[in-house]
Formats: sequence, structure tokens, C-alpha cells
Amino acid sequence: MNVLELRNIRKSFGELEVLKGISLSVPKGGVTAVIGPSGSGKSTLLRCATLLEDLDGGDVIYEGKYAVRDGVTADKASLRQIRRCFGLVFQNFNLFPHYTLLKNVMDAPVHVQGRNAAEVRDEALELLKKMGLQEKADAYPCQLSGGQQQRAAIARALCLKPDMLFFDEPTSALDPELTGEVLKVIRQLAEEKMTMVIVTHEMPFARMVADHIVFMDGGVIVEEGDPEQVIGDPRQDRTKAFLRRLER
Repeated sequence: MNVLELRNIRKSFGELEVLKGISLSVPKGGVTAVIGPSGSGKSTLLRCATLLEDLDGGDVIYEGKYAVRDGVTADKASLRQIRRCFGLVFQNFNLFPHYTLLKNVMDAPVHVQGRNAAEVRDEALELLKKMGLQEKADAYPCQLSGGQQQRAAIARALCLKPDMLFFDEPTSALDPELTGEVLKVIRQLAEEKMTMVIVTHEMPFARMVADHIVFMDGGVIVEEGDPEQVIGDPRQDRTKAFLRRLER
């Protein structure tokens, strides 16, 4: 079963057509990495899939339920249910600076999902422990490294109990030595069969963790397939040129 299906989605900003009819399926337990040059439409694809942008056309379907049909967004009650399907981890963490880590992780499950605060607290502490942050529950974001903040952001997304997670360049704001600790967490989630879509520029990581690679350029999917084929033996000239540039 597919957790997410995108069918022919289109998005323009003014005269600029950013997504030119993208179709993509993400099966349960699958990890899809989206790669491509800057300006190829990767982040816009993620923003459309997570309903942060209105579409100009196409369908977005979560677990058989239409979030967008022919470019028209579902009603608010339906969207509220559908949004519970996924969590989103941004490249700049987006933690509340005036909340402790524990409160950051607990806030949405308690105040948006209306869950029991004591139960959520136990889950949040367990997730912080899983992220190696059990000692930092009462710390504020400004007291943490970028890698620690990103791991806290992953804990926050997981505490919503989503069926899938989206990552938008999860390591692009980090120093190289902090990148590894975040990638290690994502790899662990992949081993636990968490459904994920990851926009990334980390090719070795994409090759290691994803079971499906999508190469985008110019608002279209140029090539997709398993990592060994797309990264190891690409068929399209645009893919080959992109990977060659990265190797320099």
C-alpha cells in the first residue's frame, strides 16, 4: 500500500513553472530520496506534498484519502485528519526558542492533537532518549549544537506519531562533523521501516539509506529507480552531468 501518491502535480510562481506534472508513489516502509540541482523544484515538491503550498493542478493522496484533487484542496475537517499522516523536519530546525526541548516535543501532540499530557510527556522523554538527548530535556534550543537541535526536531516530528516523515535538506544547516549524528538517526529510522521522503544533497547517504532515488531537474523527474542504478549507473545525460559536478 502507498502511504503517499502524487499525481501530475503542477505549481507555478507567477510566470515561473516550478513543477511540471510530477507523479510519485511512496510505499509503506519505503525511503525515497529526492536529489537534484538547486532550483530543480525539490523543496517546492516537498512543500506541495505537505500542503504548505496550494497546487495549480494534480492530486495529493494520503492512504487513499484525497488531500488535493485536480488542484482543489480538501475541506478543513478532512485536512486535519490527513495532516496527522505525516511529520516534517525542516533544514533550520524551527524549534520554539522560548520552550525547553521537552516542551517543544510535547507541544503539538497536547495542544493540536489533544492527547493526554502525562502520556505525551513519557513518550517525549523516551524519544529524546532515543535521540541521545535525555540529559537535555530542560535545555533551551540556544544551549544546543545544530546537530542536537535537528535531532530534537526529529523527536518532535515523531511524537506526533505520523505514518511518514518528510525531511527537507536535514543537514544543510550543519557543520560536517554534526551532519553524521543526524544522518545516523535517519538511518536508524530507515532500519525501523519508517516511511520517509528525504530531499538531500548527501549522495553517499542517499545511496545508503534510500531504496528509491528520484532525480529532479527543471521541474520534472528526469530519472528514478533504485540507488545503484540512478547514482551508480545513471541512464540520462542530465543525471550523469549532475553527479559529475558533485564529484569535482
